[in-house]
Amino acid sequence: MSSLVSGIFYLTPHLKSRYILIAMAALRESILPNPELVDLRTVTGRELDPVLLQETVEWQTDLDWDFGRSADLIRQYADLRALTGHALIDAGEVVGYAYSVLEEHKGLVGDVYVRPPWRGTESALRLLRSALYSLMENPQVRRIESQLMLVSPQIGRVLEHEGRVRIFERMLMTLGGGPEPVLAESARRLRFVFEPWADQWIEMAAETIMLAYVGHADSAINDQYRSAWGARRFLQNIVQYPGCGNFYRPGSQVGFDSETGTIAGVVLTSFVAPGVGHVTQLCVAPRVKGNGLGFELLRRAMAALRAGGARQISLTVTCGNDAAIRLYQRCGFRERRRFLAYTWDRQ
Repeated sequence: MSSLVSGIFYLTPHLKSRYILIAMAALRESILPNPELVDLRTVTGRELDPVLLQETVEWQTDLDWDFGRSADLIRQYADLRALTGHALIDAGEVVGYAYSVLEEHKGLVGDVYVRPPWRGTESALRLLRSALYSLMENPQVRRIESQLMLVSPQIGRVLEHEGRVRIFERMLMTLGGGPEPVLAESARRLRFVFEPWADQWIEMAAETIMLAYVGHADSAINDQYRSAWGARRFLQNIVQYPGCGNFYRPGSQVGFDSETGTIAGVVLTSFVAPGVGHVTQLCVAPRVKGNGLGFELLRRAMAALRAGGARQISLTVTCGNDAAIRLYQRCGFRERRRFLAYTWDRQ
């Protein structure tokens, strides 16, 4: 009997069960044949089905997020042989995959997923390495970005230790399932005038987003925040595409500074599943911070999402953004999961 297994019997029942699971996972990973890594373009949508179905269930049970539309798109692109990436094959069965996309000179790792029976540090690491390194080897790629909510942070820390990527810890926070705080309107909101989101505001909103993220960690995670052009593209993606759910206009607003007539803050919302709202963007221009605008925009967004049928509301925030986290906690949000954002820049 190994020292790991024999030592289990001196632990409390709770710790004993945890160590047994860890030992079993380690043993399984050591005795199973190493899955084969193949080009994702050799895999059909039908062959990906077991993986995508399992991933859809996991997004739903762990994050309350409907992954179905994304899974359908992945199947379609797989059938077109248009997905760049790799798949893990064990005994003829697809057990994991990773894909990436190229936007001009920036590569994005879109997803990395391994089915639970084959999940271990090495399997997920192989897939993420394959996606990242393939992009790094492309001379056109100057930058890589990715945010992977279902990938263990342990994987990213291994890659950071190897010196190939920079990582940022992020947090999914949720509100729901219990009594919520009563949020009164901010007395200082009289300086601001609020308007529902309209596409005519996109240029001014892009300028506000760029200014809000100058010197901010989020501009290191997403380079679209660094320019008005990039912020405009970011806004168009949120409004037009389902990556952050179905855009919800009634919960999306802009706050105008009555003293200047310019946009001072923006909040955008979506529905990521039936009954689950999501705050996709909340930012305030530096010149008006401390005037309660962020609180008021969030309060209005939450009220609109509730009116639209949201039983639960979620958002993501970068760990270390203490001011934002305090605001979200004040409004009733609590930590649900931590994950990593990955970046790489060609020197």
